[in-house]
Amino acid sequence: MGPERFDTIIIGSGFAGLGLAAKMREAGREDFVILEKAEAVGGTWRENTYPGAECDVPSALYSYSFAPNPTWDFKWAKQKQILQYINDFADDRGLRPHIRHGVKVTEAEWLGDEWLVSTDGGAQMRARFVVSAIGQLHHPRVPEFEGMDDYQGPAFHTARWDHSVELEGRDIACIGNAASAIQLIPEVAKVARKLTVYHRSPNWIIDKGDRPYSGLEKWIGKTVPGFSKLYRANLWAQGEYGLWPAIQGKTLQGAVLRMQHNKKLKAAFPDDPDMRAKLTPDYPIGARRILLSDKYLDALALPNVEVVFEPIERFTRDGIRAGGVERTHDAVALATGFITNPFLMEITVTGEQGQTLKERWADGAEAYLGVITSGFPNLFMLYGPNTNTGHTSIVYKLEQQYQMLLKLMDRAGEGVVAVDANAEAEYNAEVQTRLRDTAWSKIEASWYKDGEKVTNNWMGSSKEFKQRLNNPIFEHFRFSA
Repeated sequence: MGPERFDTIIIGSGFAGLGLAAKMREAGREDFVILEKAEAVGGTWRENTYPGAECDVPSALYSYSFAPNPTWDFKWAKQKQILQYINDFADDRGLRPHIRHGVKVTEAEWLGDEWLVSTDGGAQMRARFVVSAIGQLHHPRVPEFEGMDDYQGPAFHTARWDHSVELEGRDIACIGNAASAIQLIPEVAKVARKLTVYHRSPNWIIDKGDRPYSGLEKWIGKTVPGFSKLYRANLWAQGEYGLWPAIQGKTLQGAVLRMQHNKKLKAAFPDDPDMRAKLTPDYPIGARRILLSDKYLDALALPNVEVVFEPIERFTRDGIRAGGVERTHDAVALATGFITNPFLMEITVTGEQGQTLKERWADGAEAYLGVITSGFPNLFMLYGPNTNTGHTSIVYKLEQQYQMLLKLMDRAGEGVVAVDANAEAEYNAEVQTRLRDTAWSKIEASWYKDGEKVTNNWMGSSKEFKQRLNNPIFEHFRFSA
């Protein structure tokens, strides 16, 4: 028997892959399979189970608009409830029969009219379309500190949290101070005898305003669908007209956010101007992800928390040495983020004329509207290059990508769709030109960048993103039988 054949192979069963699968079923496209390397769905929400894990986008916006959940417990959903939402969605939309677990894709090769996909188990499958839905936040970044192997205690990344390690009454270290760390640190500080935070560059932090939803609010959400849509639109507008202008460098919005950050610092460290100075970034608002927390700065001010600003010199047998001082730790948590570049680094993708995607993207990943790149027909990406956001929900943007992919699939019929190389080159020139005017280009390094090139983020507003993807210019594509 030869390889199994499908019309479409979707790689990944997080928000991106499951949402597309549901939309394909709605459109009558049932001939697809979802390949998932893990034994459960959920993507980043399956992997990240550290204390305090939650979303930094409001619950009502960090969910599918076509599958609202009026029973969120908090304005900002916690990891367990987000994961439950994803699992319930997979069940409700009849997606389980399409999912193959424990299947890791290692290679994909274009054969001229379809893709040959190979897995780590030696299996091969063929498909007309391949869709990468593997996301950007699933390869933990673990810095190579000197002496890490010398340390005798448990040390683990937040995305690989070791729940067997006791935190209560112990001396715990946290390396990092960004998106995961600001959720983790307040929770660990509650129970640890001492928490030492190894702090690198500071981040802009504004109020989250989190709270539980009341019973009345949940009831209204269930019984008045229009209210939920209006509430979601309001959350979208706050990011679109508050955070996005700040990232663009608009003076008023940037001043408002800086004022919020400084107010929180003043409340946490009223008599410590040196600490406030150390926790104030020297780069523009939005150059790194704007962080939202009601608890983080207050946690740093607790008497059992020490913040170390000196660089880590090395790990030792019993702890970490920084600034010439060795501190002992019972456990070390690495809140050091994820490797986001290069894109699709775990899969060898070979397109036309034997060119690999790695070769195609030697100078940094790029794709037309973030979903298709020249030389790789019938290969689509969700949450691909230059589609990330610093001010709204990636789920909102994924939904626009679904619309575009389905339109391209329909136009391709039983044949092939490829993007015109010149159209893609012009588009990417526009992307990089416009990105140079944003805060993301005003900083030497961040997870948004690959060298000097901003590869992760969209150049404009989410409203513009929706308009462009919902109205693709079909003249920019080649369709063939």
